Amino acid sequence: MDTAVKQSPAAADAPGSAAYRNLIVATVGFTLTFWAWNLIAPMSGDYKDRLDLNSFQQSLLVAVPVLVGSLGRIPVGALTDKYGARLMFPVTSALTILPVLLLIPAKNSYGAMLAVGFLLGVGGTTFAIGIPLVNSWFPPAKRGLALGVFGMGMGGVALSGYFTPRIAKHGDNLPFLVVAGALVVYAAFSAVLINDHPGRKVPTDSLAHRLGSAGRLRVTWELSALYAIGFGGIVAFGVYLPTYLKTWYELSPTDAGTKAAGFALVTVIFRPIGGWLSDRVHPALVTSAALGVAALMAIVQAFDPRLDPTGTIALLVMAAGLGTASGSVFALVSQVTPQPKVGSVTGIVGAMGGLGGFVPPLVMGAIYSAKDSYSIGFMLLSDLALAGCVYAYGRMRNVQRDG
Repeated sequence: MDTAVKQSPAAADAPGSAAYRNLIVATVGFTLTFWAWNLIAPMSGDYKDRLDLNSFQQSLLVAVPVLVGSLGRIPVGALTDKYGARLMFPVTSALTILPVLLLIPAKNSYGAMLAVGFLLGVGGTTFAIGIPLVNSWFPPAKRGLALGVFGMGMGGVALSGYFTPRIAKHGDNLPFLVVAGALVVYAAFSAVLINDHPGRKVPTDSLAHRLGSAGRLRVTWELSALYAIGFGGIVAFGVYLPTYLKTWYELSPTDAGTKAAGFALVTVIFRPIGGWLSDRVHPALVTSAALGVAALMAIVQAFDPRLDPTGTIALLVMAAGLGTASGSVFALVSQVTPQPKVGSVTGIVGAMGGLGGFVPPLVMGAIYSAKDSYSIGFMLLSDLALAGCVYAYGRMRNVQRDG
């Protein structure tokens, strides 16, 4: 009699404790480095007064680390394909410590702050390290939710916005010392706790060749466009929503900040929901539906409804749609991208998502200056989201993995 116990296919594909350990450690690291990445923005008002900056100089100071962090994901993603997250996560976390500490002596010089902000962009690149790590440890049936959970680390930006100025009340330099100390601890622990999947395929070609190969994949740019709409929309509202609420609805800075924080919280919550849904329904369909919802809510907001309750509901539902789309797009990445190229493709897609967030605020501001109205801006957003909705449904649900 055969007494051997056979595993069911589901049990054989179930992620083990190592998968969940790597997911947790990577998410903590993503959250912490994103907090570091966003250290300047919550203190920008103080820097404006201290350094006597105009609005453009203040905006540039905030934008430099974000732009560098977004573009830096491209080479970091390719390096992760080559060297693995076990090396890249602790190294990148450790490299972020230096600019965090340099913010202390640089605070009295605008030129020095710009230079440190450039270096601080390193903290924004860890997204391109965690995605291929999590992707490799989780089977397709569990991958969407896992990637969505990791994506919640973008909440580090919201944590920074809330806690950094409050910690600073107890000492100007204290936020930087606290974050630097946390990064030291994390870099040490991640070097021990993060492991690359034993079956990880290590590419043998050059960095330039891998980036060129990822760039030649049509899906790289299709996914980049969809992520620029979803995550780019989140970044755009994170940057511009307080200004919009203060200008159009005449809210106080505190009330505008609170409502903007609520918008950010909804996007963080719905990112793993987008991944979870993508494990059960094709991620292209989830992306299409989510962008369709965002388009509809943008149309509602274009008619300038009263903030309570219609405007608030429209903005929060829009946040849910954009958050869901952000999660589902990376579930789609894992389905249509060859495993050895996930890091390189993730770097490009993540970069486009971050950069995509800086065009809408400029457009919204320019339109308001010219027309004294935000309606045209919201209608343009609805058109863009609707285009993404149609493209995700019509094209991306039929894409097969290439290679």
